[in-house]
Order: sequence, then structure tokens, then C-alpha cells
Amino acid sequence: MVTGTGSSGSDDPSAEVLAEAAGAFGLLASPARLHIVWALAQGESDVSGLAERVGGALPAVSQHLTKLKLAGLVRSRREGRRQVYFVDDPDVVTVVRLLVGRLTDRAEHTPVRHLRGV
Repeated sequence: MVTGTGSSGSDDPSAEVLAEAAGAFGLLASPARLHIVWALAQGESDVSGLAERVGGALPAVSQHLTKLKLAGLVRSRREGRRQVYFVDDPDVVTVVRLLVGRLTDRAEHTPVRHLRGV
């Protein structure tokens, strides 16, 4: 986490940093958007490939991508007639892979535990 004196400092993050982080976590609080970011963390894709992978309707996946793009969590580039999406922030990839990976490992070794109300 970014702090006033660098990531290893003991000062609390600024209100602006906390607001930005909360916004990013808020967007990732949607299972559909988290799945999309997880998929894009594995490699770039167009919207139809993402829709197929995450099991979502094309218009819904497109709307999620728009929100993720506006928040700066996902970027895109044009390849011919296709729009290709990718995660361009290695820190976002690290956070998503770490959390989802750990929860996956736990789920394989223990009964499912929900984090609601924590």
C-alpha cells in the first residue's frame, strides 16, 4: 500500500490514496468484474473471448470492461476490427492473483468460508 513516506513507511496513506484504493476494491467486489480481471491477468483477450471464459453475456461483459477501463484497472488496444483488453498494472495483477490464489488453495483444503461480515 502506498504511504506518505513510501510503501515501507509507517505513516498512514493520504485520504486521496485511500479513496482511490477503496474505489478499485469496490469495482473488484463484483464477482463478474473480479473474474474478468483474473482472466485478463492470465493474458489479453477480446470481449467475446472474455464472455465465453467467464460465462457472461456479451453486453454485460462489455459494460464491466467499460467500468474497469474508466477506473484505470484495464486498458485496451485495437487489433484490426477487434478491441483487445489487458491489465496494464502489475500491482493489480499481483493483488488479484494473490487473493484469488490463496482463497482457491484454502477452498481445496478446507470447507468454503465466506468473508461476508468480516
